[in-house]
Amino acid sequence: MKITKKNIQFCMDTLMAMVAEKYAKKHKISVTEALRIFIATKTYELLVNAKSYLYLETAEYILDMWKDEQNEDWERWGLI
Repeated sequence: MKITKKNIQFCMDTLMAMVAEKYAKKHKISVTEALRIFIATKTYELLVNAKSYLYLETAEYILDMWKDEQNEDWERWGLI
C-alpha cells in the first residue's frame, strides 16, 4: 500500500475517533465532549503532525500518552 497524505489523514481521523470514544466511555461523557477535550492537548497536536508518525500507533498508546500529559508526566510522555 502506498502511503499518501489521504491515507495518513484517514489514520489520524480514525485514531481521533477511537481515542474520543474510549475516553468518553471511561469518563461517562459524550464523544463530542471527549473530542473537544482531546483537541486541546499536546498529544493531539503531536498526533496531527504527520512527521511524528504517531498516526501509526494504537488508540491505547495515544490514550496512555494523553494520560501521561494529564498527569504532567512529561518524561514518560516524551518517550515516543
